[in-house]
Amino acid sequence: MDFGLVLQADPPASRVISLMKRAERNGFSYGWTFDSAVLWQEPFVIYSQILANTTTLKVGPMVTNPGTRTWEVTASTFATLNDMFGNRTVCGIGRGDSAMRVAGRKPNTLARISEAMKVIRDLGSGREADLGGGTVVRFPWIKPGAELPVWMAAYGPKALKMTGEEADGFILQLADLYLTEYMVKAVKDAAVAAGRDPAEVTVCVAAPAYVTEDDSPEALAHAREQCRWFGGMVGNHVADLVSKYGEHSAAVPDELTDYIKAREGYDYSHHGRAGNPDTQFVPDEIVDRFCLIGPVEKHIEKLEALRALGVDQFAVYDMHDAQEAVIEAYGSRVIPAVNG
Repeated sequence: MDFGLVLQADPPASRVISLMKRAERNGFSYGWTFDSAVLWQEPFVIYSQILANTTTLKVGPMVTNPGTRTWEVTASTFATLNDMFGNRTVCGIGRGDSAMRVAGRKPNTLARISEAMKVIRDLGSGREADLGGGTVVRFPWIKPGAELPVWMAAYGPKALKMTGEEADGFILQLADLYLTEYMVKAVKDAAVAAGRDPAEVTVCVAAPAYVTEDDSPEALAHAREQCRWFGGMVGNHVADLVSKYGEHSAAVPDELTDYIKAREGYDYSHHGRAGNPDTQFVPDEIVDRFCLIGPVEKHIEKLEALRALGVDQFAVYDMHDAQEAVIEAYGSRVIPAVNG
């Protein structure tokens, strides 16, 4: 199993770079950041420095979207980084929850994501792409061997189906075992139905991880409070699904939707941060299901279960008060045990 580190691009950028260097030293092979231009600093500028200060770490957004950047610019940025540092980027893409809403726009449609994925992948890999209206372009400076995988974030049935049909990877932002099994199967089944080898779709589960010294009530309570924000972040996407499919629908499992009944509004100024006051509706059960918290042994147990469900990478959301400690614990005890 590969391991990734997910950070916000908060200033100073030097700290983001330092944590990514620490992650690589500890056996992490991917470095991800949020991409929301109003809330955080420009990630692609920071990626350049991360790549320059690491050797093998692959980087990318979790996730960018096709609405805040024109597609040829996105592709050119990835391709430039790959030309400078080797093929060490991944384009994670989604509807654009915070990025679009903070800018006063609605998240992108699946049709727009589909079109964007094709253009970004083709241009970033040195192939021609139609930008619309018959305008076909190709980057003349890309060298042979360039490649740009595109991984799609998804929760709903139509997005899961499209991921299996079109994306190189699937990003699932929660670590609940039941939902992971359900959604990975949906993606893999869609890949098979589209005539693809389902093994070609890389599965990345991303969720907060918080390592405690023991499983005392006090230690677990603190860990839950540090990770409760994640249920609120996921809840934004779940609320969209409920508005589209209803509170109880055969299309979306109740195990995903039930917990947001007490949700009331959401202020993106606290997005993805420990102590987010808009996430008190998230119960302890959801934190335990969606995240990895507790002693090292509990992390290893859940990661082995995720791997058995077809997960290729676990990406650690590291937004809490123990960033370095979690990286070190994973590097010294978790990753060696999981990968044997």
